[in-house]
Amino acid sequence: MRRGGAFARQVLLVRVARRDDERGGTTATVLRPEHRYPGESRAPFRSRYGFDRLTEAEIESVAPVSPALGPITPVDDVSPSMAIPLLPGERTLGRRFKFALVNGCTLASLTLGMLAIFLAMRGDERTAAFCLIACVVFDGLDGALARKLGVASPFGAQMDSLADMCSFGLAAPVVVYASLSGSVSTPAAAVACALVAACAAIRLARFNVSPKDGRFFCGVPTTMAAAVLALVVLIGLPVPGTVQVAGVGLLAFAMVSSFPYAKLARLVKLPPWVWLAPVIGALVDVRLTFALLVVGYLASGPLLWWRQRGTI
Repeated sequence: MRRGGAFARQVLLVRVARRDDERGGTTATVLRPEHRYPGESRAPFRSRYGFDRLTEAEIESVAPVSPALGPITPVDDVSPSMAIPLLPGERTLGRRFKFALVNGCTLASLTLGMLAIFLAMRGDERTAAFCLIACVVFDGLDGALARKLGVASPFGAQMDSLADMCSFGLAAPVVVYASLSGSVSTPAAAVACALVAACAAIRLARFNVSPKDGRFFCGVPTTMAAAVLALVVLIGLPVPGTVQVAGVGLLAFAMVSSFPYAKLARLVKLPPWVWLAPVIGALVDVRLTFALLVVGYLASGPLLWWRQRGTI
């Protein structure tokens, strides 16, 4: 308002002065602005309202101050003591070693995922698929060790999620793309693999913020999807490339679906006779048995969802 034009000052300017009254107190004298004709000079206006005698401190003393905005403390001024520790609880040498061991498994999964990308770029898809299988092993090992050794932490959970995105959200589709090159059109393979990466990112982000269910996954986990893709490359299913691209897209959508899928711990606890058929089938034709197991697991999600709704 101080830097406004003459018209704004003429309309809005209020001068506050103090004078002693007969009782020794003070009263405020408010001078209302008068109309100034266009031909009137600026000097009488300043002298009439005493504008030349107003200092910047006097003007700021009557300037309105918004009570809605409080002082803002910069992020850099936050005390270091408020930082969240990477390892909650007692920080002894033994616990630090266990913490480093668990996160070392996570970093091993991340490194193997990068190696799988490099191998796929060189055309060695089978070795890259073996690296993906090793990523799956280390991914399961770090969580199991963290719970067993009592060093689970939010930092470790975020590290595991980032490593999964690199190994299963990026490395797996790159290996699949390298294996599909030559058998299908490049745009189709690129779209299917990009879909896997996008759905893996959505799946991991949703998993981090969603409540956990001890019995079922919400959608196919990225670890299992990457293991299926790696085994497909290793086994080499004798199906057309178009069917493989469709299967990759279906697996990507299954990751972000809301269908309940049983966790591996529940599958392992099934009666031994249930596993007899897959074992015999693997001895007869491992490719057909693997394909049937994958299709059966993908179909189990919609069936469980339908059963929970009470429609069957």
